[in-house]
Amino acid sequence: MELGSILQFLENKTILLTGVTGFLAKIFVEKILRVQPNVKKLYLLLRAADATSASYRFHSEVIGKDLFRVAKETLGANFDAIISKKIIVVCGDVFYGDLGIKDSSLREEMMNELDIVLNFAATTKFYERYDIAFGTNTIGPKNVICFAKTCLKVKLFVQISTAYVCGESSGLIPEKPYRLGETLNGVSGLDIDYEKKLIDTKLDELRAQGATETEIKHAMKDMGTERAKRYGWPNTYVFTKAMGEMLIGNIKGNLALVIIRPSMITSTFKDPFPGWIEGARTIDALTVSYGKGKLTFFVVDLESIVDVIPGDMVVNAIIAAMVAHANQPCDEVIYHVGSSLQNPMRYSNFRDYLIQYFTNKPWMDKNGKPIKVNKPTIFNSISNFNRFIKIRYSPLLKI
Repeated sequence: MELGSILQFLENKTILLTGVTGFLAKIFVEKILRVQPNVKKLYLLLRAADATSASYRFHSEVIGKDLFRVAKETLGANFDAIISKKIIVVCGDVFYGDLGIKDSSLREEMMNELDIVLNFAATTKFYERYDIAFGTNTIGPKNVICFAKTCLKVKLFVQISTAYVCGESSGLIPEKPYRLGETLNGVSGLDIDYEKKLIDTKLDELRAQGATETEIKHAMKDMGTERAKRYGWPNTYVFTKAMGEMLIGNIKGNLALVIIRPSMITSTFKDPFPGWIEGARTIDALTVSYGKGKLTFFVVDLESIVDVIPGDMVVNAIIAAMVAHANQPCDEVIYHVGSSLQNPMRYSNFRDYLIQYFTNKPWMDKNGKPIKVNKPTIFNSISNFNRFIKIRYSPLLKI
């Protein structure tokens, strides 16, 4: 797809983004502002107590980040003018109908102007509380697409999901939608309305028993894991994201729908500059732990492939999909965005990269001294790992 056609498509478009303080949404906003400052408007939904708090969050947690350095340099003095003219910060929450937007005039303005709606909002913790994950990852997409369907000019709805809604299957994974009640293991009985009732009943029971907030938190985490595994998903995160896909596919009507399923998202590859990351996510946690000298061994099959994809490549795929599928009312298209097939990285490669990088550019400790790293010990099975722990550490712990 030609860059010119993409830029032309984005010109004068009015776009709504949810979850804008998230890692991927920030990269998307930066990209749009930098490559197409003639976009008409970006409505950015943020959770906050009020409009003032939402504006503060936007400036501190979004454009205040180093990610926007290149855009500020490129646009110069125009950057602040573009932000004030093009960006509309919206106080709201995907958990609620009408996205929790209390300002009726702003809500009506959005309904009249929006061309594209993208739902980035999600909680990405694997073992999140079931009530929280269900509210954001399952009910959230439903509320966003319902809002999109009330908008007069909307041409496309884009849902940012995850490749791991496909569970732990191996081989070629088809890009097919989930239908209501469909499960990974074939167990029948998955009913999203019933899941909501189960959550409410469990919370009422815990509160009636006088459970503490900590006890409620652990109980809801355990419930999410149990419900996910009952139907074949490995954790609460991917289970609730899969149910979110089911709901929006069921109620989309004639609205064009694109579901983006990225694999493990890592730092930017080159756009706006290489290596921008926020926090230690997925495989980055291993990288940081190894660099600090804390990860000396781990369990892994060195020949298996770790599917990682840079954040800017995911954003490029989202934008290309927007251009390709806007105004296609019959479309429900899914894109898996990963690296396993065309540019696979094995865990043996990952190990070698860690050793090479931190040997040449060691992490500095709090005293400014380089941390020396060694080749990590690899266990190819849990049984070997458990045997090592039993011999190496159990006697010391007993003493």
